Amino acid sequence: MPKPLPLPPPGFDELSVDEKIDYLQSLWGRIAATPGTVPVPDWHREILDQRLKDLEANPESGDSWDVVQERLRRKLDKQH
Repeated sequence: MPKPLPLPPPGFDELSVDEKIDYLQSLWGRIAATPGTVPVPDWHREILDQRLKDLEANPESGDSWDVVQERLRRKLDKQH
């Protein structure tokens, strides 16, 4: 059994918010570097399967990634 880690790690509280975010992104990068080791819950797979079925049944119902991305950018621009 792995040894429990102290939460947060030593020195974390002394970091600026930007440094904390960078630290967390770095940790996630290490995890994401081996996607096969990241567990995917069955309920995630069920949702994806249902959405794929919906898309196959009605392929014109959704928006392309480019359209969604642009919509999100416009929404974020309005918030800033």
